[in-house]
Amino acid sequence: MAEDGIWHGGDLATARALFPEAPGPWIDLSTGINPIPYPLPALPLSLWTRLPGADDEAALIAAARAAYRVPAHADIVAAPGTQILIELLPRLAPTGPVAILGPTYAEHGHAWRKAGFSVSEAVVPSEQAATIVVVNPNNPDGRVLSLKDLAGLAARCVARGGLLVVDEAFADFTPETSVVPDIPPGTIVLRSFGKTYGLAGLRLGFAIGAPELMMKLKAALGPWSVAGPALHVGARALSDADWLASAGRDRTHDGARLDALLASHGRIVGGTALFRLLEAPAAAALFARLGRHGIYVRRFQNAPDRLRFGLPGDEAGWSRLRAALTLDVREASPSA
Repeated sequence: MAEDGIWHGGDLATARALFPEAPGPWIDLSTGINPIPYPLPALPLSLWTRLPGADDEAALIAAARAAYRVPAHADIVAAPGTQILIELLPRLAPTGPVAILGPTYAEHGHAWRKAGFSVSEAVVPSEQAATIVVVNPNNPDGRVLSLKDLAGLAARCVARGGLLVVDEAFADFTPETSVVPDIPPGTIVLRSFGKTYGLAGLRLGFAIGAPELMMKLKAALGPWSVAGPALHVGARALSDADWLASAGRDRTHDGARLDALLASHGRIVGGTALFRLLEAPAAAALFARLGRHGIYVRRFQNAPDRLRFGLPGDEAGWSRLRAALTLDVREASPSA
């Protein structure tokens, strides 16, 4: 659990504290990260012993522009993960209030509130909002707004002197959902590298938008903001269209396999190629059952009847998940 009180996936320290007798190794299904990562290339020693070079950054930016289909009139900025970009975005909005289309990734609202903005969160954005934040596809339910709807929201924001922020962290496997190729005025798009490519520890993300806005972000990030190894790996992976297509097909197959396992435990109410959201009356008991068997899934502070499941990365993981889901264990859930 983060210091700000927001629950995040990937917190195995909390899992071990809740279920100290659980067998290892833990299977972490609490994140929406591809469990089969892009194969890391051999890295030259020089990447670790010198500062990142301008040529290294230029190669990454060129690969990202092509992969994300960034139009000529927009710029792209690389950052050490999208989280730092989320923290910086409030500096670019001259006015509020801010509407977050939710429920969604909680760090968006948290960042704008910390910056002193009035923030509302709802399925339909407030009519008073100048800046609107959309996660598309949404986390955790996979909701997708049409490109037409996004263009309409962008026009609203521009008319009120604000911004439209579109977080496309889960758009790589569904490029048709991306607003980037026809990015509207007043729009900033975030893209995450680590989720799709299974390399979250590399810390790499991108912002796409008008040149004047991207210039401000780049200045705020400062020099050498992305590590040399991340520049090198990111450029190579983003240029590998065959790997991306193959991974997309495989994860779609895995998602269908997960649907079949979860069918008897509740109702699948959304998801993407990398996760599924389950609504179940006995969600707390199911969370506890899985935890006792060393499997950690994502629970939600404000939706106790929902659990998000990531994908196992190998057959051993699938077998353990299947076994835990079919056991008839009816013990009470532990307290957090």
